[in-house]
Amino acid sequence: MARLLMVVLWPSFLVAIVAEGFFFSLVDPRDLAWSSIHLELSPMAAYTIGFFCFWVFCALASMLTYYLANTPNDRQAPF
Repeated sequence: MARLLMVVLWPSFLVAIVAEGFFFSLVDPRDLAWSSIHLELSPMAAYTIGFFCFWVFCALASMLTYYLANTPNDRQAPF
């Protein structure tokens, strides 16, 4: 279980860092709104919440990739 967490969470952590850097280089955290409601968050709170959201989405993508790569039914015997 620890190896699975390491294989999934570490790459997703690194990709979340890059995704947050790209996203917040284009979007000012003071301009964020949620369905026409302006969010009154400090920039640091917006960065933190954004990072964890990116990390969760990247972890889900990594977990799906890990699951699909390790399905035993797709393996064929060598000829």
